[in-house]
Amino acid sequence: MKGAADLKARMVREAGALGFAACRVCRPWDVPEVPARLAAYLDAGYHGQMGWMAERTAWRGNPAALWPEARSVIMLAESYAPEHDPVAVLARPDRGAVSVYAQNRDYHDLVKKRLKRLARWLVAEGERDARDGNRVPLSSIAGQSTDAHANTFTPVGVKVFVDTAPVPEKALGQAAGLGWQGKHTNLVSRDWGNWAFIGSVFTTLELPADAPERDHCGSCRACLDVCPTDAFPAPYRLDARRCISYLTIEHKGPVAESLRGKLGNRIYGCDDCLAACPWNKFAVAASDMRYAARPDLVAPKLAELAGLDDAGFRALFSGSPVKRIGRDRFVRNVLYAIGNSGRPELRAVAQGLAGDGDPAVADAARWAAKRLAE
Repeated sequence: MKGAADLKARMVREAGALGFAACRVCRPWDVPEVPARLAAYLDAGYHGQMGWMAERTAWRGNPAALWPEARSVIMLAESYAPEHDPVAVLARPDRGAVSVYAQNRDYHDLVKKRLKRLARWLVAEGERDARDGNRVPLSSIAGQSTDAHANTFTPVGVKVFVDTAPVPEKALGQAAGLGWQGKHTNLVSRDWGNWAFIGSVFTTLELPADAPERDHCGSCRACLDVCPTDAFPAPYRLDARRCISYLTIEHKGPVAESLRGKLGNRIYGCDDCLAACPWNKFAVAASDMRYAARPDLVAPKLAELAGLDDAGFRALFSGSPVKRIGRDRFVRNVLYAIGNSGRPELRAVAQGLAGDGDPAVADAARWAAKRLAE
Protein backbone atom coordinates (compact mmCIF):
# COMPACT_ATOMS: atom_id res chain seq x y z
CA MET A 1 0.00 0.00 0.00
CA LYS A 2 2.82 2.38 -0.86
CA GLY A 3 0.45 4.60 -2.81
CA ALA A 4 -2.00 4.70 0.09
CA ALA A 5 0.73 5.55 2.60
CA ASP A 6 1.94 8.42 0.43
CA LEU A 7 -1.57 9.77 0.00
CA LYS A 8 -2.17 9.57 3.74
CA ALA A 9 1.06 11.45 4.53
CA ARG A 10 0.05 14.22 2.14
CA MET A 11 -3.44 14.28 3.65
CA VAL A 12 -2.07 14.73 7.17
CA ARG A 13 0.00 17.69 5.97
CA GLU A 14 -3.04 19.17 4.24
CA ALA A 15 -5.14 18.75 7.40
CA GLY A 16 -2.51 20.67 9.36
CA ALA A 17 -2.50 23.42 6.76
CA LEU A 18 -6.27 23.70 7.08
CA GLY A 19 -6.00 24.26 10.83
CA PHE A 20 -6.60 20.82 12.32
CA ALA A 21 -4.51 19.95 15.39
CA ALA A 22 -4.40 16.24 14.55
CA CYS A 23 -5.40 13.80 11.80
CA ARG A 24 -5.55 10.03 12.27
CA VAL A 25 -7.17 7.05 10.52
CA CYS A 26 -9.08 3.98 11.69
CA ARG A 27 -11.53 1.49 10.20
CA PRO A 28 -15.32 1.83 10.60
CA TRP A 29 -15.38 -1.55 12.38
CA ASP A 30 -12.63 -0.72 14.89
CA VAL A 31 -15.06 0.07 17.74
CA PRO A 32 -16.71 -3.29 18.58
CA GLU A 33 -17.25 -2.20 22.20
CA VAL A 34 -19.65 0.61 21.30
CA PRO A 35 -22.95 -1.35 20.92
CA ALA A 36 -22.78 -2.81 24.43
CA ARG A 37 -21.72 0.51 25.97
CA LEU A 38 -24.51 2.36 24.18
CA ALA A 39 -27.11 -0.21 25.25
CA ALA A 40 -26.01 0.00 28.89
CA TYR A 41 -26.12 3.80 28.77
CA LEU A 42 -29.63 3.86 27.37
CA ASP A 43 -30.87 1.11 29.70
CA ALA A 44 -29.70 3.16 32.69
CA GLY A 45 -31.64 6.16 31.39
CA TYR A 46 -28.54 8.34 31.51
CA HIS A 47 -29.57 10.07 28.28
CA GLY A 48 -32.50 11.82 29.98
CA GLN A 49 -34.69 13.72 27.51
CA MET A 50 -32.28 13.16 24.62
CA GLY A 51 -34.58 10.70 22.90
CA TRP A 52 -32.58 10.98 19.68
CA MET A 53 -29.83 8.91 21.31
CA ALA A 54 -32.18 5.93 21.42
CA GLU A 55 -32.94 6.32 17.71
CA ARG A 56 -30.87 4.81 14.89
CA THR A 57 -28.85 2.80 17.39
CA ALA A 58 -27.88 0.38 14.61
CA TRP A 59 -25.84 3.21 13.10
CA ARG A 60 -24.82 4.90 16.34
CA GLY A 61 -23.45 1.63 17.64
CA ASN A 62 -21.89 0.43 14.40
CA PRO A 63 -20.23 2.99 12.10
CA ALA A 64 -19.68 0.29 9.49
CA ALA A 65 -23.47 0.10 9.05
CA LEU A 66 -23.80 3.85 8.54
CA TRP A 67 -22.10 3.63 5.15
CA PRO A 68 -21.13 0.05 4.26
CA GLU A 69 -18.90 1.13 1.36
CA ALA A 70 -16.56 3.08 3.66
CA ARG A 71 -13.16 1.50 4.26
CA SER A 72 -11.50 4.24 6.30
CA VAL A 73 -12.55 6.85 8.82
CA ILE A 74 -10.36 9.94 9.00
CA MET A 75 -10.65 11.45 12.46
CA LEU A 76 -9.67 15.07 12.97
CA ALA A 77 -9.32 17.31 16.01
CA GLU A 78 -9.57 21.09 15.92
CA SER A 79 -8.46 23.08 18.97
CA TYR A 80 -10.59 25.73 20.64
CA ALA A 81 -8.37 26.14 23.72
CA PRO A 82 -9.26 29.37 25.54
CA GLU A 83 -6.78 32.16 26.11
CA HIS A 84 -8.48 33.12 29.39
CA ASP A 85 -9.21 31.16 32.57
CA PRO A 86 -12.50 29.46 31.66
CA VAL A 87 -13.74 29.13 35.25
CA ALA A 88 -12.73 32.54 36.62
CA VAL A 89 -16.25 33.86 35.96
CA LEU A 90 -17.63 31.40 38.52
CA ALA A 91 -16.34 33.74 41.23
CA ARG A 92 -18.46 36.60 39.87
CA PRO A 93 -22.04 35.75 40.92
CA ASP A 94 -23.66 38.72 39.16
CA ARG A 95 -22.25 37.50 35.83
CA GLY A 96 -23.15 34.49 33.72
CA ALA A 97 -20.81 31.65 32.76
CA VAL A 98 -21.07 30.56 29.11
CA SER A 99 -19.17 27.45 28.04
CA VAL A 100 -15.96 28.27 26.17
CA TYR A 101 -17.04 26.58 22.95
CA ALA A 102 -20.12 28.81 22.74
CA GLN A 103 -18.44 32.18 23.32
CA ASN A 104 -18.23 32.95 19.61
CA ARG A 105 -19.14 31.24 16.33
CA ASP A 106 -20.92 27.89 16.05
CA TYR A 107 -18.25 25.23 15.65
CA HIS A 108 -20.52 23.00 13.57
CA ASP A 109 -20.32 25.42 10.66
CA LEU A 110 -16.60 26.12 10.95
CA VAL A 111 -15.45 22.51 11.39
CA LYS A 112 -17.72 21.17 8.67
CA LYS A 113 -16.42 23.68 6.13
CA ARG A 114 -12.85 22.60 6.90
CA LEU A 115 -13.81 18.94 6.69
CA LYS A 116 -15.43 19.51 3.31
CA ARG A 117 -12.30 21.23 2.04
CA LEU A 118 -10.19 18.28 3.17
CA ALA A 119 -12.68 15.82 1.64
CA ARG A 120 -12.59 17.63 -1.71
CA TRP A 121 -8.80 17.63 -1.57
CA LEU A 122 -8.81 13.89 -0.85
CA VAL A 123 -11.11 13.13 -3.77
CA ALA A 124 -9.01 15.21 -6.16
CA GLU A 125 -5.71 13.73 -4.97
CA GLY A 126 -7.00 10.17 -4.84
CA GLU A 127 -8.38 10.35 -8.34
CA ARG A 128 -5.25 12.07 -9.64
CA ASP A 129 -3.14 9.28 -8.17
CA ALA A 130 -5.40 6.76 -9.89
CA ARG A 131 -4.96 8.47 -13.24
CA ASP A 132 -1.18 8.46 -12.69
CA GLY A 133 -1.25 4.72 -12.06
CA ASN A 134 -0.63 5.07 -8.32
CA ARG A 135 -4.01 3.68 -7.40
CA VAL A 136 -5.13 3.40 -3.79
CA PRO A 137 -7.41 0.45 -2.92
CA LEU A 138 -11.08 1.39 -3.03
CA SER A 139 -14.28 -0.32 -2.01
CA SER A 140 -16.76 -0.97 -4.79
CA ILE A 141 -19.30 1.76 -5.47
CA ALA A 142 -22.34 1.06 -7.60
CA GLY A 143 -20.78 -2.13 -8.88
CA GLN A 144 -17.77 -0.43 -10.47
CA SER A 145 -14.48 -2.25 -10.60
CA THR A 146 -11.75 -1.72 -7.99
CA ASP A 147 -9.13 -3.57 -10.05
CA ALA A 148 -6.09 -1.34 -10.55
CA HIS A 149 -5.64 -2.81 -14.04
CA ALA A 150 -9.26 -2.41 -15.09
CA ASN A 151 -10.22 0.16 -17.68
CA THR A 152 -13.18 1.45 -15.67
CA PHE A 153 -12.50 4.29 -13.26
CA THR A 154 -13.81 4.12 -9.71
CA PRO A 155 -14.46 7.51 -8.11
CA VAL A 156 -13.43 8.23 -4.53
CA GLY A 157 -16.39 8.41 -2.15
CA VAL A 158 -16.43 10.67 0.94
CA LYS A 159 -18.92 11.72 3.63
CA VAL A 160 -18.24 14.25 6.41
CA PHE A 161 -19.76 14.35 9.89
CA VAL A 162 -19.58 16.80 12.80
CA ASP A 163 -21.43 15.91 15.98
CA THR A 164 -24.98 15.90 14.58
CA ALA A 165 -24.97 12.46 12.88
CA PRO A 166 -25.25 9.05 14.65
CA VAL A 167 -21.47 8.58 14.70
CA PRO A 168 -19.59 7.48 17.87
CA GLU A 169 -16.92 10.11 17.29
CA LYS A 170 -15.10 9.81 20.61
CA ALA A 171 -14.77 6.04 20.32
CA LEU A 172 -13.56 6.37 16.73
CA GLY A 173 -11.17 9.09 17.86
CA GLN A 174 -9.60 6.71 20.35
CA ALA A 175 -9.48 3.89 17.80
CA ALA A 176 -7.69 6.21 15.39
CA GLY A 177 -5.17 7.35 18.01
CA LEU A 178 -6.38 10.95 18.37
CA GLY A 179 -6.63 10.49 22.12
CA TRP A 180 -8.53 8.47 24.69
CA GLN A 181 -11.89 8.86 26.37
CA GLY A 182 -11.02 10.21 29.80
CA LYS A 183 -12.85 9.59 33.03
CA HIS A 184 -15.10 12.57 32.16
CA THR A 185 -15.98 10.66 28.90
CA ASN A 186 -14.49 13.39 26.68
CA LEU A 187 -11.55 12.78 24.37
CA VAL A 188 -8.17 13.69 25.87
CA SER A 189 -4.80 13.92 24.12
CA ARG A 190 -1.28 14.11 25.44
CA ASP A 191 -0.59 16.58 22.62
CA TRP A 192 -3.51 19.00 22.91
CA GLY A 193 -5.40 18.29 26.12
CA ASN A 194 -9.20 18.12 25.84
CA TRP A 195 -10.15 21.49 24.33
CA ALA A 196 -10.91 20.22 20.83
CA PHE A 197 -13.78 19.64 18.44
CA ILE A 198 -13.89 16.30 16.65
CA GLY A 199 -14.93 15.69 13.06
CA SER A 200 -14.76 12.73 10.71
CA VAL A 201 -14.43 11.99 7.02
CA PHE A 202 -15.64 8.56 5.94
CA THR A 203 -14.11 7.42 2.66
CA THR A 204 -14.07 4.47 0.32
CA LEU A 205 -10.28 4.74 0.16
CA GLU A 206 -8.38 2.12 2.13
CA LEU A 207 -5.79 4.24 3.92
CA PRO A 208 -3.27 2.86 6.43
CA ALA A 209 -4.79 2.83 9.92
CA ASP A 210 -3.11 4.32 12.98
CA ALA A 211 -2.70 2.51 16.28
CA PRO A 212 -5.38 3.20 18.89
CA GLU A 213 -4.48 5.37 21.87
CA ARG A 214 -4.38 3.84 25.34
CA ASP A 215 -5.74 5.38 28.51
CA HIS A 216 -3.40 7.80 30.31
CA CYS A 217 -5.71 8.99 33.10
CA GLY A 218 -4.01 6.82 35.69
CA SER A 219 -5.25 7.45 39.22
CA CYS A 220 -6.24 11.08 38.51
CA ARG A 221 -9.78 12.03 39.58
CA ALA A 222 -9.62 15.78 38.98
CA CYS A 223 -12.50 15.86 36.49
CA LEU A 224 -14.72 13.66 38.65
CA ASP A 225 -14.14 15.45 41.93
CA VAL A 226 -14.72 18.95 40.53
CA CYS A 227 -18.22 18.20 39.16
CA PRO A 228 -20.74 20.39 41.08
CA THR A 229 -23.63 17.96 40.61
CA ASP A 230 -21.87 14.58 41.01
CA ALA A 231 -22.83 13.67 37.44
CA PHE A 232 -20.33 10.80 37.27
CA PRO A 233 -21.71 7.66 38.95
CA ALA A 234 -18.34 6.04 38.22
CA PRO A 235 -15.21 6.89 36.21
CA TYR A 236 -15.93 6.85 32.46
CA ARG A 237 -19.70 6.99 33.09
CA LEU A 238 -21.76 10.17 32.81
CA ASP A 239 -25.36 10.54 33.96
CA ALA A 240 -26.50 13.36 31.69
CA ARG A 241 -29.54 13.97 33.88
CA ARG A 242 -27.21 15.51 36.48
CA CYS A 243 -24.77 17.16 34.05
CA ILE A 244 -24.96 20.96 33.97
CA SER A 245 -24.29 21.03 30.23
CA TYR A 246 -27.31 18.79 29.70
CA LEU A 247 -29.49 20.66 32.18
CA THR A 248 -28.81 24.09 30.68
CA ILE A 249 -28.88 23.05 27.02
CA GLU A 250 -30.89 19.89 26.42
CA HIS A 251 -33.32 19.72 29.34
CA LYS A 252 -36.76 21.12 28.60
CA GLY A 253 -38.99 22.60 31.29
CA PRO A 254 -38.09 23.32 34.91
CA VAL A 255 -34.91 21.82 36.37
CA ALA A 256 -35.38 19.84 39.58
CA GLU A 257 -35.13 22.14 42.60
CA SER A 258 -32.57 19.83 44.18
CA LEU A 259 -30.18 20.69 41.33
CA ARG A 260 -30.90 24.38 40.75
CA GLY A 261 -28.68 25.58 43.55
CA LYS A 262 -25.77 23.55 42.16
CA LEU A 263 -25.92 25.28 38.78
CA GLY A 264 -24.27 28.36 40.26
CA ASN A 265 -24.02 31.06 37.59
CA ARG A 266 -23.58 28.62 34.69
CA ILE A 267 -26.13 29.70 32.10
CA TYR A 268 -25.02 27.68 29.07
CA GLY A 269 -22.95 24.54 29.44
CA CYS A 270 -20.20 23.81 31.94
CA ASP A 271 -16.42 23.61 31.58
CA ASP A 272 -15.47 22.41 35.05
CA CYS A 273 -14.43 18.86 34.19
CA LEU A 274 -12.61 19.96 31.04
CA ALA A 275 -10.76 22.77 32.78
CA ALA A 276 -9.65 20.44 35.59
CA CYS A 277 -7.79 18.02 33.28
CA PRO A 278 -4.02 18.26 33.87
CA TRP A 279 -3.31 17.27 30.27
CA ASN A 280 -4.40 20.77 29.27
CA LYS A 281 -0.88 21.96 30.01
CA PHE A 282 -0.19 20.73 26.47
CA ALA A 283 -3.21 22.48 24.97
CA VAL A 284 -2.69 23.79 21.44
CA ALA A 285 -3.85 27.34 20.79
CA ALA A 286 -6.92 27.63 18.58
CA SER A 287 -5.85 28.31 14.99
CA ASP A 288 -9.10 30.04 14.03
CA MET A 289 -9.68 33.47 15.57
CA ARG A 290 -13.41 32.91 15.23
CA TYR A 291 -13.13 30.64 18.28
CA ALA A 292 -11.68 33.51 20.34
CA ALA A 293 -14.16 34.59 22.99
CA ARG A 294 -16.34 37.59 22.30
CA PRO A 295 -15.70 40.06 25.16
CA ASP A 296 -19.44 40.42 25.80
CA LEU A 297 -19.82 36.66 26.34
CA VAL A 298 -16.90 36.02 28.71
CA ALA A 299 -18.78 37.35 31.74
CA PRO A 300 -22.11 38.90 30.68
CA LYS A 301 -24.25 40.66 33.28
CA LEU A 302 -27.17 38.53 34.48
CA ALA A 303 -29.47 41.54 34.88
CA GLU A 304 -29.06 42.45 31.21
CA LEU A 305 -29.49 38.89 29.97
CA ALA A 306 -32.70 38.44 31.96
CA GLY A 307 -34.26 41.33 30.07
CA LEU A 308 -33.83 39.77 26.64
CA ASP A 309 -36.94 39.26 24.55
CA ASP A 310 -36.92 36.83 21.62
CA ALA A 311 -35.64 39.40 19.12
CA GLY A 312 -32.93 40.60 21.48
CA PHE A 313 -31.85 37.05 22.22
CA ARG A 314 -31.58 36.20 18.53
CA ALA A 315 -29.61 39.34 17.80
CA LEU A 316 -27.15 38.77 20.66
CA PHE A 317 -26.51 35.14 19.78
CA SER A 318 -26.64 35.29 16.01
CA GLY A 319 -24.15 32.73 14.66
CA SER A 320 -23.64 31.25 18.14
CA PRO A 321 -24.56 27.72 19.27
CA VAL A 322 -26.44 29.35 22.18
CA LYS A 323 -29.12 30.44 19.73
CA ARG A 324 -30.47 26.93 19.28
CA ILE A 325 -31.86 26.63 22.82
CA GLY A 326 -34.11 29.65 22.34
CA ARG A 327 -34.86 32.66 24.52
CA ASP A 328 -37.11 30.89 27.02
CA ARG A 329 -34.69 28.15 28.04
CA PHE A 330 -31.82 30.62 28.15
CA VAL A 331 -33.65 33.11 30.38
CA ARG A 332 -34.73 30.20 32.60
CA ASN A 333 -31.03 29.46 33.10
CA VAL A 334 -30.27 33.12 33.77
CA LEU A 335 -32.93 33.21 36.47
CA TYR A 336 -31.47 30.17 38.19
CA ALA A 337 -28.14 31.99 38.21
CA ILE A 338 -29.80 35.10 39.65
CA GLY A 339 -31.34 32.97 42.38
CA ASN A 340 -27.89 31.61 43.19
CA SER A 341 -26.18 35.00 43.10
CA GLY A 342 -26.88 36.08 46.67
CA ARG A 343 -27.39 39.61 45.30
CA PRO A 344 -30.57 41.18 46.78
CA GLU A 345 -30.53 43.91 44.14
CA LEU A 346 -31.30 41.28 41.50
CA ARG A 347 -34.54 40.24 43.23
CA ALA A 348 -36.50 42.91 41.38
CA VAL A 349 -35.21 41.52 38.08
CA ALA A 350 -36.53 38.08 38.97
CA GLN A 351 -39.86 39.44 40.20
CA GLY A 352 -40.33 41.21 36.89
CA LEU A 353 -40.38 37.86 35.09
CA ALA A 354 -42.71 36.03 37.49
CA GLY A 355 -45.55 36.50 35.01
CA ASP A 356 -43.57 35.48 31.91
CA GLY A 357 -45.51 33.67 29.21
CA ASP A 358 -43.22 30.64 29.39
CA PRO A 359 -44.11 28.47 32.41
CA ALA A 360 -40.50 27.39 33.04
CA VAL A 361 -39.30 31.00 32.98
CA ALA A 362 -42.06 32.13 35.32
CA ASP A 363 -41.31 29.23 37.69
CA ALA A 364 -37.58 30.05 37.67
CA ALA A 365 -38.36 33.72 38.34
CA ARG A 366 -40.51 32.93 41.37
CA TRP A 367 -37.87 30.50 42.67
CA ALA A 368 -35.10 33.08 42.25
CA ALA A 369 -37.08 35.87 43.93
CA LYS A 370 -37.95 33.64 46.88
CA ARG A 371 -34.36 32.43 47.23
CA LEU A 372 -33.00 35.99 47.26
CA ALA A 373 -35.62 37.06 49.79
CA GLU A 374 -34.50 34.28 52.09
